[in-house]
Amino acid sequence: MKILVTGADGMLGSALCPALRRRGHEVIPTDLRPVATSTQPLDICNGPAVEQLIKTAAPDIVLHLAAETDVDRCEQEPVHAYAVNAVGTEHVVRACRAMGTRLLYMSTAAVFDGLKPTPYVETDPPNPVNVYGRTKLAGESVVRAYPAHLIVRAGWMVGGYERDKKFVWKLLRLLEERRELSVVTDTRGSLTFTDDLSEGIAGLIETAHVGIFHIVNHGACSRYDIACKLLELLGRRDVTIRPVTSAAFPLPAPRPASEVLENHRLQSLGLDTMPSWDEALRAYVQRYVASLTVTDS
Repeated sequence: MKILVTGADGMLGSALCPALRRRGHEVIPTDLRPVATSTQPLDICNGPAVEQLIKTAAPDIVLHLAAETDVDRCEQEPVHAYAVNAVGTEHVVRACRAMGTRLLYMSTAAVFDGLKPTPYVETDPPNPVNVYGRTKLAGESVVRAYPAHLIVRAGWMVGGYERDKKFVWKLLRLLEERRELSVVTDTRGSLTFTDDLSEGIAGLIETAHVGIFHIVNHGACSRYDIACKLLELLGRRDVTIRPVTSAAFPLPAPRPASEVLENHRLQSLGLDTMPSWDEALRAYVQRYVASLTVTDS
Protein backbone atom coordinates (compact mmCIF):
# COMPACT_ATOMS: atom_id res chain seq x y z
CA MET A 1 0.00 0.00 0.00
CA LYS A 2 0.93 3.62 -0.44
CA ILE A 3 0.48 5.22 2.99
CA LEU A 4 0.58 8.92 3.84
CA VAL A 5 1.32 9.66 7.50
CA THR A 6 0.70 13.00 9.24
CA GLY A 7 2.80 13.70 12.33
CA ALA A 8 5.31 11.17 10.99
CA ASP A 9 8.31 12.54 12.89
CA GLY A 10 6.58 12.48 16.27
CA MET A 11 6.68 9.97 19.08
CA LEU A 12 4.45 7.35 17.40
CA GLY A 13 5.30 8.16 13.81
CA SER A 14 9.01 7.58 14.39
CA ALA A 15 8.18 3.95 15.23
CA LEU A 16 5.24 3.45 12.88
CA CYS A 17 6.85 4.56 9.61
CA PRO A 18 9.76 2.07 9.87
CA ALA A 19 7.31 -0.68 10.88
CA LEU A 20 5.23 -0.02 7.77
CA ARG A 21 8.31 -0.04 5.52
CA ARG A 22 9.44 -3.35 7.01
CA ARG A 23 6.12 -4.82 5.88
CA GLY A 24 6.73 -3.64 2.32
CA HIS A 25 4.52 -0.55 2.26
CA GLU A 26 5.42 2.72 0.56
CA VAL A 27 5.36 5.49 3.18
CA ILE A 28 4.92 9.21 2.53
CA PRO A 29 5.85 10.91 5.83
CA THR A 30 4.64 14.44 6.60
CA ASP A 31 5.04 16.63 9.65
CA LEU A 32 4.56 20.24 10.76
CA ARG A 33 8.27 20.42 11.69
CA PRO A 34 10.08 17.70 9.74
CA VAL A 35 13.05 16.06 11.42
CA ALA A 36 13.92 13.39 8.86
CA THR A 37 15.13 14.60 5.45
CA SER A 38 12.53 12.42 3.71
CA THR A 39 9.61 14.01 5.59
CA GLN A 40 7.50 16.56 3.74
CA PRO A 41 6.28 19.66 5.61
CA LEU A 42 2.53 19.77 6.21
CA ASP A 43 0.43 21.94 8.49
CA ILE A 44 -2.91 20.20 8.95
CA CYS A 45 -4.44 23.56 9.92
CA ASN A 46 -3.89 24.66 6.30
CA GLY A 47 -6.86 23.07 4.53
CA PRO A 48 -5.80 23.78 0.92
CA ALA A 49 -2.29 22.44 1.61
CA VAL A 50 -3.72 19.23 3.07
CA GLU A 51 -6.06 18.77 0.12
CA GLN A 52 -3.32 19.42 -2.42
CA LEU A 53 -0.80 17.06 -0.86
CA ILE A 54 -3.26 14.18 -0.49
CA LYS A 55 -4.51 14.74 -4.04
CA THR A 56 -0.95 14.74 -5.43
CA ALA A 57 0.25 11.76 -3.38
CA ALA A 58 -2.90 9.72 -4.03
CA PRO A 59 -2.31 7.32 -1.11
CA ASP A 60 -4.33 4.19 -0.46
CA ILE A 61 -4.74 5.23 3.18
CA VAL A 62 -3.91 8.24 5.35
CA LEU A 63 -2.73 7.62 8.92
CA HIS A 64 -3.59 10.82 10.76
CA LEU A 65 -1.30 11.03 13.80
CA ALA A 66 -0.70 14.80 13.87
CA ALA A 67 -2.24 16.40 16.97
CA GLU A 68 -1.69 18.75 19.87
CA THR A 69 -1.07 16.21 22.63
CA ASP A 70 0.16 18.53 25.39
CA VAL A 71 -2.80 18.14 27.77
CA ASP A 72 -2.04 21.24 29.83
CA ARG A 73 -1.36 23.44 26.80
CA CYS A 74 -4.73 22.37 25.40
CA GLU A 75 -6.40 23.46 28.66
CA GLN A 76 -4.63 26.82 28.59
CA GLU A 77 -5.02 27.38 24.83
CA PRO A 78 -8.34 25.82 23.84
CA VAL A 79 -8.57 27.75 20.56
CA HIS A 80 -5.25 26.31 19.46
CA ALA A 81 -6.29 22.82 20.62
CA TYR A 82 -9.52 22.89 18.62
CA ALA A 83 -7.76 24.32 15.57
CA VAL A 84 -5.33 21.40 15.49
CA ASN A 85 -7.28 18.45 16.86
CA ALA A 86 -10.74 19.20 15.50
CA VAL A 87 -10.44 21.58 12.52
CA GLY A 88 -7.14 20.07 11.36
CA THR A 89 -8.75 16.64 11.40
CA GLU A 90 -11.70 18.01 9.45
CA HIS A 91 -9.26 19.14 6.74
CA VAL A 92 -7.78 15.65 6.53
CA VAL A 93 -11.23 14.03 6.37
CA ARG A 94 -12.37 16.41 3.64
CA ALA A 95 -9.30 15.63 1.54
CA CYS A 96 -9.76 11.89 2.01
CA ARG A 97 -13.43 12.12 1.12
CA ALA A 98 -12.61 13.95 -2.11
CA MET A 99 -10.24 11.15 -3.11
CA GLY A 100 -12.15 8.20 -1.66
CA THR A 101 -9.10 7.43 0.49
CA ARG A 102 -9.22 5.27 3.63
CA LEU A 103 -8.40 7.10 6.84
CA LEU A 104 -7.05 6.05 10.24
CA TYR A 105 -7.35 8.60 13.04
CA MET A 106 -5.23 8.29 16.17
CA SER A 107 -7.26 9.01 19.31
CA THR A 108 -6.90 8.59 23.05
CA ALA A 109 -8.26 7.13 26.27
CA ALA A 110 -8.76 10.75 27.38
CA VAL A 111 -12.14 10.77 25.62
CA PHE A 112 -13.51 8.97 28.72
CA ASP A 113 -14.28 10.49 32.12
CA GLY A 114 -12.39 7.87 34.14
CA LEU A 115 -15.31 6.90 36.38
CA LYS A 116 -15.78 3.35 35.09
CA PRO A 117 -14.38 0.78 37.56
CA THR A 118 -13.52 -1.68 34.77
CA PRO A 119 -11.55 -1.08 31.53
CA TYR A 120 -13.21 0.95 28.82
CA VAL A 121 -14.25 -0.89 25.66
CA GLU A 122 -14.96 0.60 22.24
CA THR A 123 -18.73 0.82 22.79
CA ASP A 124 -18.54 2.80 26.06
CA PRO A 125 -19.90 6.36 25.75
CA PRO A 126 -17.16 9.04 25.80
CA ASN A 127 -17.35 11.90 28.29
CA PRO A 128 -14.02 13.79 28.41
CA VAL A 129 -13.07 15.87 31.45
CA ASN A 130 -10.53 18.20 29.83
CA VAL A 131 -10.04 20.27 26.67
CA TYR A 132 -7.61 17.79 25.18
CA GLY A 133 -10.13 14.96 25.45
CA ARG A 134 -12.93 17.12 24.11
CA THR A 135 -10.90 18.19 21.06
CA LYS A 136 -9.85 14.63 20.30
CA LEU A 137 -13.47 13.52 20.63
CA ALA A 138 -14.48 16.31 18.25
CA GLY A 139 -11.95 14.85 15.81
CA GLU A 140 -13.47 11.41 16.28
CA SER A 141 -16.92 12.79 15.48
CA VAL A 142 -15.71 14.24 12.19
CA VAL A 143 -13.96 11.01 11.27
CA ARG A 144 -16.97 8.81 12.13
CA ALA A 145 -19.06 10.69 9.58
CA TYR A 146 -16.75 9.34 6.86
CA PRO A 147 -17.50 5.67 6.12
CA ALA A 148 -13.97 4.54 5.14
CA HIS A 149 -12.46 5.17 8.56
CA LEU A 150 -10.60 3.55 11.44
CA ILE A 151 -10.24 5.18 14.86
CA VAL A 152 -7.50 3.82 17.12
CA ARG A 153 -7.47 4.78 20.79
CA ALA A 154 -4.26 4.32 22.76
CA GLY A 155 -3.37 4.93 26.41
CA TRP A 156 -0.31 6.27 28.21
CA MET A 157 2.21 6.39 25.41
CA VAL A 158 5.82 5.34 25.88
CA GLY A 159 8.46 5.31 23.15
CA GLY A 160 10.15 7.75 20.85
CA TYR A 161 13.11 8.08 23.24
CA GLU A 162 14.65 11.51 22.50
CA ARG A 163 11.33 12.56 20.91
CA ASP A 164 9.42 11.39 23.99
CA LYS A 165 8.01 14.08 26.28
CA LYS A 166 5.85 11.72 28.32
CA PHE A 167 6.04 10.36 31.86
CA VAL A 168 8.43 7.42 31.44
CA TRP A 169 11.09 9.40 29.61
CA LYS A 170 10.86 12.24 32.14
CA LEU A 171 11.19 9.72 34.96
CA LEU A 172 14.30 8.19 33.39
CA ARG A 173 15.82 11.66 33.13
CA LEU A 174 15.03 12.40 36.79
CA LEU A 175 16.60 9.12 37.87
CA GLU A 176 19.91 10.34 36.49
CA GLU A 177 20.08 13.10 39.10
CA ARG A 178 17.77 12.27 42.02
CA ARG A 179 17.69 9.60 44.71
CA GLU A 180 14.12 10.24 45.87
CA LEU A 181 11.01 10.76 43.77
CA SER A 182 7.34 11.32 44.59
CA VAL A 183 5.02 9.57 42.15
CA VAL A 184 1.24 9.62 41.84
CA THR A 185 -0.77 6.52 42.81
CA ASP A 186 -4.40 7.60 42.32
CA THR A 187 -4.67 7.56 38.52
CA ARG A 188 -4.50 4.39 36.43
CA GLY A 189 -4.02 3.80 32.75
CA SER A 190 -2.97 1.44 30.00
CA LEU A 191 0.66 1.76 28.96
CA THR A 192 1.07 1.79 25.18
CA PHE A 193 4.56 1.14 23.79
CA THR A 194 4.91 2.78 20.37
CA ASP A 195 6.72 -0.27 18.94
CA ASP A 196 3.82 -2.56 19.89
CA LEU A 197 1.19 -0.04 18.82
CA SER A 198 2.90 0.37 15.44
CA GLU A 199 2.69 -3.37 14.78
CA GLY A 200 -0.95 -3.33 15.89
CA ILE A 201 -1.80 -0.47 13.53
CA ALA A 202 0.13 -2.02 10.64
CA GLY A 203 -1.76 -5.28 11.06
CA LEU A 204 -5.11 -3.55 11.36
CA ILE A 205 -4.83 -1.48 8.17
CA GLU A 206 -4.02 -4.66 6.25
CA THR A 207 -7.57 -5.83 6.99
CA ALA A 208 -10.87 -4.46 5.67
CA HIS A 209 -12.20 -3.59 9.13
CA VAL A 210 -13.64 -0.15 9.93
CA GLY A 211 -14.70 1.64 13.11
CA ILE A 212 -13.15 2.09 16.55
CA PHE A 213 -10.38 -0.08 17.99
CA HIS A 214 -8.50 0.12 21.28
CA ILE A 215 -4.83 -0.87 20.97
CA VAL A 216 -2.96 -0.83 24.29
CA ASN A 217 -0.59 -3.06 26.22
CA HIS A 218 -2.47 -5.44 28.51
CA GLY A 219 -3.04 -4.70 32.17
CA ALA A 220 -3.63 -1.57 34.24
CA CYS A 221 -1.00 0.37 36.16
CA SER A 222 -0.51 3.60 38.07
CA ARG A 223 2.37 6.02 37.58
CA TYR A 224 3.72 4.65 40.86
CA ASP A 225 3.57 1.08 39.50
CA ILE A 226 5.53 2.19 36.44
CA ALA A 227 8.16 3.94 38.54
CA CYS A 228 8.66 0.87 40.75
CA LYS A 229 8.93 -1.40 37.71
CA LEU A 230 11.49 0.94 36.15
CA LEU A 231 13.68 0.71 39.24
CA GLU A 232 13.41 -3.06 39.15
CA LEU A 233 14.31 -3.25 35.46
CA LEU A 234 17.25 -0.88 35.91
CA GLY A 235 18.48 -2.71 39.00
CA ARG A 236 18.39 0.55 40.95
CA ARG A 237 18.32 0.09 44.73
CA ASP A 238 19.63 3.56 45.47
CA VAL A 239 16.34 5.38 44.77
CA THR A 240 13.26 5.78 46.97
CA ILE A 241 9.85 6.14 45.31
CA ARG A 242 7.28 7.82 47.56
CA PRO A 243 3.58 7.34 46.74
CA VAL A 244 1.53 10.56 46.64
CA THR A 245 -1.86 11.63 45.33
CA SER A 246 -2.49 13.89 42.35
CA ALA A 247 -3.04 16.77 44.79
CA ALA A 248 0.73 16.91 45.25
CA PHE A 249 1.11 17.98 41.62
CA PRO A 250 -1.62 20.50 40.72
CA LEU A 251 -1.89 20.86 36.93
CA PRO A 252 -3.89 23.16 34.64
CA ALA A 253 -5.92 20.29 33.15
CA PRO A 254 -7.92 17.76 35.18
CA ARG A 255 -7.06 14.12 34.52
CA PRO A 256 -9.49 11.19 34.55
CA ALA A 257 -8.90 8.77 37.42
CA SER A 258 -8.88 5.85 34.96
CA GLU A 259 -7.60 5.72 31.39
CA VAL A 260 -7.60 1.93 31.32
CA LEU A 261 -8.65 0.46 27.97
CA GLU A 262 -9.41 -3.07 26.82
CA ASN A 263 -8.64 -4.28 23.28
CA HIS A 264 -12.11 -5.79 23.04
CA ARG A 265 -12.60 -5.62 19.26
CA LEU A 266 -9.09 -6.84 18.49
CA GLN A 267 -9.61 -9.79 20.82
CA SER A 268 -12.99 -10.66 19.31
CA LEU A 269 -11.43 -10.70 15.83
CA GLY A 270 -8.34 -12.66 16.86
CA LEU A 271 -6.06 -9.72 16.04
CA ASP A 272 -4.74 -8.84 19.49
CA THR A 273 -0.97 -9.39 19.62
CA MET A 274 -0.20 -6.74 22.26
CA PRO A 275 2.02 -7.89 25.16
CA SER A 276 1.50 -6.89 28.79
CA TRP A 277 2.52 -3.44 30.02
CA ASP A 278 5.44 -4.77 32.07
CA GLU A 279 6.76 -6.77 29.09
CA ALA A 280 6.52 -3.62 26.99
CA LEU A 281 8.31 -1.56 29.62
CA ARG A 282 11.08 -4.17 29.76
CA ALA A 283 11.58 -3.91 25.99
CA TYR A 284 11.57 -0.11 26.19
CA VAL A 285 14.17 -0.05 28.99
CA GLN A 286 16.41 -2.50 27.13
CA ARG A 287 16.42 -0.15 24.14
CA TYR A 288 17.04 2.83 26.43
CA VAL A 289 20.00 1.17 28.16
CA ALA A 290 21.42 0.06 24.79
CA SER A 291 21.25 3.66 23.53
CA LEU A 292 23.18 4.85 26.59
CA THR A 293 25.88 2.25 25.93
CA VAL A 294 26.24 3.44 22.34
CA THR A 295 26.41 7.08 23.46
CA ASP A 296 29.05 6.34 26.11
CA SER A 297 31.23 4.45 23.66
